Amino acid sequence: MREVVIVEAARTPLGKRKGQLAAAHSIDMLGAVQKAVIDRAGIDAKEVGQVIGGCVGQVGMQTMNVARNAWLAQGLPIETPSTTVDTQCGSSQQATNLAYALVSSGVVDVAMGCGVEAMTQIPMGSTIPKEPSVGAPVNKNYWQHHEFTSQFDGADRIAKKYGITRDDTDAFGKRSQDLAAKAWANNKFDSQIVPIEAPIGFDENGKPTEETETVSRDGGLRDTTLEGLGQLKTNMPDGVHTAGSSSQITDGAGAVLLMTRERAQELGVEPKATIVDTCLVGCDPVLMLEGPIPATQKLLADTGVAMSDIDVCEINEAFASVVLAWAKELQPDMETVNPNGGAIALGHPLGGTGSILLTKAVHELVNADKEHALVSMCCGGGIGTGTLIRRG
Repeated sequence: MREVVIVEAARTPLGKRKGQLAAAHSIDMLGAVQKAVIDRAGIDAKEVGQVIGGCVGQVGMQTMNVARNAWLAQGLPIETPSTTVDTQCGSSQQATNLAYALVSSGVVDVAMGCGVEAMTQIPMGSTIPKEPSVGAPVNKNYWQHHEFTSQFDGADRIAKKYGITRDDTDAFGKRSQDLAAKAWANNKFDSQIVPIEAPIGFDENGKPTEETETVSRDGGLRDTTLEGLGQLKTNMPDGVHTAGSSSQITDGAGAVLLMTRERAQELGVEPKATIVDTCLVGCDPVLMLEGPIPATQKLLADTGVAMSDIDVCEINEAFASVVLAWAKELQPDMETVNPNGGAIALGHPLGGTGSILLTKAVHELVNADKEHALVSMCCGGGIGTGTLIRRG
């Protein structure tokens, strides 16, 4: 196994639903970060052996291999092949983990993991059209083995299992907003953001306008009080989650550039982080969202790294209970967990979030002079993604 390093990682600003990135095309957002990591690394794009991209809503503008189309739309080398994968919410983290596997195994020397989701234009559920009828994702054979639940249901079942209350989830929602606001105030995201030139909404025919604006700031942040959170309706009857303690519908993309340490030295590129290990695990598809627990446990067991050695944890805030349940099991120092806010405040562009979390973790290690970071996500259907990285 060859040592694999991350030499660059970047993300778009995250646009809230119907916000500043609402009219942006998926391939433009993804292509912008694909090109940015190459330009920032200062390498020839022809060095990239393969691009692996993640996307959940593979319909409309996100069909026909969106990772490849984004690459070509930037005028990047036609010789570089691309693959688009769907691991639900963990798609771009798994894409990056697969890119790592390609490099570590010797298939290529340089690879890119990336992902995108334009959730304003391609809402959740778009991949199952009503007309024409193309069937449902599961059938009676699935139901013989597993109850088919929604992520909302899974999140509240996890809350019940781990004794997580409405007060707990509201407090966590406020924490996310407070930390994200503090991070922006302290310019924590400057090194990772790629400004996007986006259409200013849609015209009277529903087409993106010719007029554009530069978007450079996350759009989901909002002033939050516990009193205000307490007045919101829950997602499920008798549940504990609300819009204030759940991830936001978001538009955005991220990209991570990987190579062997030897190739980085040959190209004169300074590594930002080393990938220590990766994993993909399965868990109960009914509770669905416990994946970060077994993923973290596997990474720690396989590497011998202790939870106390982890300086930065990026656990996706799909719902507050996901992170709170993980914390109850793993007992981290909560100061290390999502230190600059998470998806509750910044947003969760499904297939793009994994590469975005990795980007946040890499830059936090470098900027805060930390050593180890852990990234993990829950995924629809009961899957957990995991990546452990070390600075330098």
